[in-house]
Amino acid sequence: MSLNAEGTDTSNRDQVLQNQGESTHVLRKHILVPNQLAAFQSSDTHKAIVSYIETLNEAVVGAKLTDQCSESPGVKAVIHLLDQIEKIANDTPPVENKASRFGNPAFRTFYDKVQDLAPSMHENLPNLPSQDIPEVSGYLIEAWGNRTRIDYGSGMELNFLCWLICLERLKVVEERDHIALVIKVFWRYLEIMRILQSTYWLEPAGSHGVWGLDDYHFLPFLFGSAQLRGHKFVRPKAIHDAEIVDELSKNYMYFSCIKFINSIKTASLRWHSPMLDDISAVKTWEKVNSGMIKMYLAEVLGKLPVIQHFLFGSILPYDGPSNVFNAINPEDPHWGHAHAHSELEAKSGWGDCCGIPVPSAFAAARAEQEKGQPGTRLTGPGIRPVPFD
Repeated sequence: MSLNAEGTDTSNRDQVLQNQGESTHVLRKHILVPNQLAAFQSSDTHKAIVSYIETLNEAVVGAKLTDQCSESPGVKAVIHLLDQIEKIANDTPPVENKASRFGNPAFRTFYDKVQDLAPSMHENLPNLPSQDIPEVSGYLIEAWGNRTRIDYGSGMELNFLCWLICLERLKVVEERDHIALVIKVFWRYLEIMRILQSTYWLEPAGSHGVWGLDDYHFLPFLFGSAQLRGHKFVRPKAIHDAEIVDELSKNYMYFSCIKFINSIKTASLRWHSPMLDDISAVKTWEKVNSGMIKMYLAEVLGKLPVIQHFLFGSILPYDGPSNVFNAINPEDPHWGHAHAHSELEAKSGWGDCCGIPVPSAFAAARAEQEKGQPGTRLTGPGIRPVPFD
């Protein structure tokens, strides 16, 4: 199903812009309480996001990262833009921060550079109307992590997906690009995120990572399991065979993520990634993939601590109930963290909205290296596996 065939009525968007008045093309947060989350889950914006995930998911069934695929001029321009962001990261080294095992303050410098250059970088994307650049740029800027907390999680990853939705709705990329958007564009994004995570020691957003999949990401497992659907030989349990993981990581996102996890964490997946360990017992990749989609709906799009940071604009609008806490500024970087916790915790059963900061696995790995502990070298200087006792 094409995104352009879903919810792209221009008259509807014109009405959204008219309603926004001076806020046209400005991204804002709107969700703070459970009834607003419920409204979002039944909205056209939620349907558009889910439809797009399903579209990209189906597009890459059986595809390998090394496959050749159609790339429109828009896709090539997007990849060039991502290359520029990687260069910004390479030109912004971490500062000396031995006293802390949490996020490196140099990330804020990187973030500010991306924020400053994002509008001009978007000007080079084909067919992108100039009036839409501020709104579209906002999703890309937020896709690299939170500047204040120096952390990263599935909410920031969602921003990148929304950026792709905007680019397709505005005809920067085309329907024929769906395979390339996953195995070229999203994969490039993931590569750059690994650089940022290892360079700036980004903390996992939330107090328990992404529900046992990966400290940072969800979508690579979703799209990665789609790639493996129908594979004649490889089964989910193969993630426990180091040689198979190493070989398949070159072609499949799922195994690349497993290799990444194994490279910074020692011991069994059962201890540090119990969800992945449980999933490995599933018989087919079809069931893994369908389960990943259900899990994404529940644990990302259905979680208030994640969606309270979601950004709405004219392309992905909010049409739910207004915020009742008028004293809270939604543009505050701690939006959603200034509320009373009792109501949220009672409803969610888990007080993870303002969870205790968790040091980056890379920071812990460096600490083990300084103690002289042996380990397998990961990309980047001095990174070692993290022991789990």
